[in-house]
Amino acid sequence: MNPDPGTDLTITTLAERPELALPMWTMPDTWPAFIGHDPCAETFLRRIWRELPEYAFVATDPEGAVVAKAYSVPFALGAEERGALPDGGWDQVLRWAFADLDAGAPPDTVSAIEIAVTPGLQGRGLSGRMLAAMRENARTRGFTEVVAPVRPSAKHLEPQTPIGAYAFRVREPDGLPHDPWLRVHVRAGGVIEKVAPASMVVAGSLEDWRSWTGLPFDKEGPVEVPAALVPVRCEPEHGYAVYVEPNVWVRHTV
Repeated sequence: MNPDPGTDLTITTLAERPELALPMWTMPDTWPAFIGHDPCAETFLRRIWRELPEYAFVATDPEGAVVAKAYSVPFALGAEERGALPDGGWDQVLRWAFADLDAGAPPDTVSAIEIAVTPGLQGRGLSGRMLAAMRENARTRGFTEVVAPVRPSAKHLEPQTPIGAYAFRVREPDGLPHDPWLRVHVRAGGVIEKVAPASMVVAGSLEDWRSWTGLPFDKEGPVEVPAALVPVRCEPEHGYAVYVEPNVWVRHTV
């Protein structure tokens, strides 16, 4: 892939630039600490850049520094007992993708998994360009659809708002989604289909959550955590807390 016209960044697949695997993996980002403790993240993310490098993308600046990255996975959405985008969202599509890869099942769809931009360069359109690269890569590989379990970028400002109400909220006068990241997807041609109410699940001890957030986690009930899309459920009597993150499924025809 060539540098985008009028920019000084180059976007390539990791298959084209395997030497960037470690810089890509260690690139600074703005994900909250607790997100990386989703068991599916811990199990599968490294497998993408090791086993599916043609579906991983990296953007470099003129000095060669990695400034953005993206992961996607091919999977068989049309397989028996599937068909519909799963309520389990991000976690479930990763499980499906690697079950298919291990079984040698032919994929029919590509799912976005992550797009991240290094701090300081956010808000400059890099995420949209990584999404465009992902869509183009899927098209050139013979796929007709990319789906995405989108993590709405401003939902953390409204943790008490139900995801169904938030996902389909639009702004006036253009009718585009209220959420900035959903808006990027829709402008790129995506269609919001449904919510994934249990897209990511992070469970940990109270000490885990204290270390991840700096909050006391000493009272039973919902705890609003910075960067969390919904409150975390705290159970002090039982010694644990659980976060169940909702995402929003978006379909892209490519």
